[in-house]
Amino acid sequence: MQRHYYISDNLKDLERVESELEAQGIDHEQIHVLSERDADVEHYRLHGVPSVMKRDMLNSGLIGVGIGVALAALVMLLAWFGGWTGTAAGWIPFIFFAIALFGFSVWEGSLYGIQTPNPLVKRFQRPLDEGKHVFFVDVKPGQEAVLAHVVGHHPRLRTAGTGRATPEWAEGLQHRLHQLRKMI
Repeated sequence: MQRHYYISDNLKDLERVESELEAQGIDHEQIHVLSERDADVEHYRLHGVPSVMKRDMLNSGLIGVGIGVALAALVMLLAWFGGWTGTAAGWIPFIFFAIALFGFSVWEGSLYGIQTPNPLVKRFQRPLDEGKHVFFVDVKPGQEAVLAHVVGHHPRLRTAGTGRATPEWAEGLQHRLHQLRKMI
């Protein structure tokens, strides 16, 4: 899948583009609007980017997981090679300490990520600061022509590049969850 980015200053036009794309068979979950004005995006019933995804929590949390696993393994190895597990206390204090180090590392990584903008937000920070909106669509190879056709009818959309899209399996999972929510 390929992600196509566009910049616009008109949410009404983006609402029309989104509905045209959905009418042509592109799923709602493949279309997103990144904006600093989330309330306006919701007013137009656009598929906005959740505020938690505007932060780098996931990436930083995963780095925290890696550091936590390394620290926990180090504690366990030091306890084993140091012979400290042969005492009356055994492995229990070292296991608890390793778990605490792991949890602390994940927590700290995520806490750092809350303070750091997502790379996507960093990439488009200037237009976002100017009050513009970033419209992006993840398309499969067979949907490229549909996207080009619909976007061609909206001259206010300015092309802002392409990038790597959400994996197709994740997009499919989001689509199924969305369908399930509709049924409930």
